[in-house]
Amino acid sequence: MPPHPVVRLLPGRHKRARQGHPWVYSNEIAMDAAAKALPAGVLVRLIAADGEALGLATFNPHCLVAARILARDPEATIDEAFLASRIAKALELRTLLYREPYYRLVHAEADQLPGLVVDRYGDVLVCQLNTAGMERLGDALAAALDGLLAPRAILFRNDSPARALEGLESEVRWLKGALEGPVELVENGVRYLADLAGGQKTGWFYDQRENRAFVASLARGRRAVDLYCYSGGFALAAAAQGAASVLAIDGSEPALALAEAAARLNGVAARLSFRRGQAFGEMERLAAAGERFELVICDPPAFVKSKRELTQGAKGYRKLARLAASLAAPEGFVFLASCSHNIETERFAEEVRRGLAQAGRTGRILRSAGAAPDHPVHPFLPESAYLKAMVLQLD
Repeated sequence: MPPHPVVRLLPGRHKRARQGHPWVYSNEIAMDAAAKALPAGVLVRLIAADGEALGLATFNPHCLVAARILARDPEATIDEAFLASRIAKALELRTLLYREPYYRLVHAEADQLPGLVVDRYGDVLVCQLNTAGMERLGDALAAALDGLLAPRAILFRNDSPARALEGLESEVRWLKGALEGPVELVENGVRYLADLAGGQKTGWFYDQRENRAFVASLARGRRAVDLYCYSGGFALAAAAQGAASVLAIDGSEPALALAEAAARLNGVAARLSFRRGQAFGEMERLAAAGERFELVICDPPAFVKSKRELTQGAKGYRKLARLAASLAAPEGFVFLASCSHNIETERFAEEVRRGLAQAGRTGRILRSAGAAPDHPVHPFLPESAYLKAMVLQLD
């Protein structure tokens, strides 16, 4: 095998990488003609200006995050066996965390596989290859997963917006097997249905697992409303824990159909009702009609998809908090979440406070949390802690 091309860092720009940061930015690299000519996703040897070897990385000269370190050993061989060893470590951790095989198996940099997400649905795996480097390793990745888990089916769900930043096309294709219709998964004892090829992200949001369990623990005997219910994650959990009734609202007819089918699977359909509609409009109509709920659940899609959307998106979270508060009965509980990594935890909390003030409500924060532990955070990438969630009781 020919040696990997060498990419050198500028003088004094190696400290973050040496300390353990998995990324090297384009302005830290000597972007000479040779570096600029390298094909996107190629494996390179990263070398500091003083000659110190920093490891092997995938390299894309067209991106702000130009290099993503895969191995600190510059002599490592990046192949199927290498990928299998990394995935096996991730599998060992998830097996410790969860008894049943439904979880995020690989969470990118935190599992030492930058650009890769793998969600497990029993014997079906869904992968997102979000970087040019991981795209080049796609065949080896599929072989490694097949060798470790022998899944019935492997889906490459390569349609995330992140791929466009890497110059990659969008695609959804089965690498092994194929499924017709939704797949069943189990979370916190509740059975759900997920559309892997056509649903949002990889079909399910495992990141809210622990938050769903906590919110559901508050639901017994209470009247609940779940905005942005998607395929019923929070709504079914609340019903399974004894909610008196749950109104589940979402803009997607296919998602609501999956939620209704799952409600029947769990024997809770009698206490659930489903409505298609846009959350803000439905919240305003419910409040105007004098409807009040003891549990209000708001888990919206990202309002801030880029830094330039921060101001407008932050106002969206403020409005969400205001409308949620207007629906909450006295002593009622409100769950609010943001999956926008571009809004920091402090800013999200500030917008929630402003929304409560506009609604003339106060109360107490019972819980502030992030994603479930199968979505670990790399210690040098605190910005990857994207999920923010709050549970409040309002006076």
